[in-house]
Amino acid sequence: MPPIPLTEAELKALVRQAQEGSAEAFGKVYDHYFLQVYRYSAFRLPAEIAEDIVADVFVKAWEKLSTYKDQQDIPFGAWLFRIARHTVIDAYRTQRGFEEVSETLPDPDVYNRAESAFERKETLRIVRKAMDGLPARYREVLVLSFIGELPHSDIARVLRMTEGGVRILKLRALRKLEGLLPPEIAERA
Repeated sequence: MPPIPLTEAELKALVRQAQEGSAEAFGKVYDHYFLQVYRYSAFRLPAEIAEDIVADVFVKAWEKLSTYKDQQDIPFGAWLFRIARHTVIDAYRTQRGFEEVSETLPDPDVYNRAESAFERKETLRIVRKAMDGLPARYREVLVLSFIGELPHSDIARVLRMTEGGVRILKLRALRKLEGLLPPEIAERA
């Protein structure tokens, strides 16, 4: 389900209504951000844990909504992704025993051809392996940018750095990642 398109003004109004106790307004905010938060979590954790983590993120956001202040020049999305980031980190700490989902699991989508499904899985395995070879800071900026689909301004607020710093970090991360990828994969990027 694609995010519910909201303008910045509509989002601010919904957040204010949710802060006043409107569960319906928070539901619309949830619909708007769910897919981004889910993708971010699912990339970092196994799918069965990611679903629980996303639920935890939105429960924490609802509980802490009164602490969000729009005047501090932090967009709600950046504030929400800070919660998501810390929740994922907490999951790593408490679930140290889990293993990543096996890349050899069959694709349940009957409409996918076996060759293309295998190719995507193999590419994903190679990219994940290369991502694991990156320093944590590089990995974080790439996941927030490409998986979470956050703009540089929001990533800067999540990572507590300048927008220019995010761009430089992202460029360095992409260059390092390109060096870690096999040439046939790097050429497709």
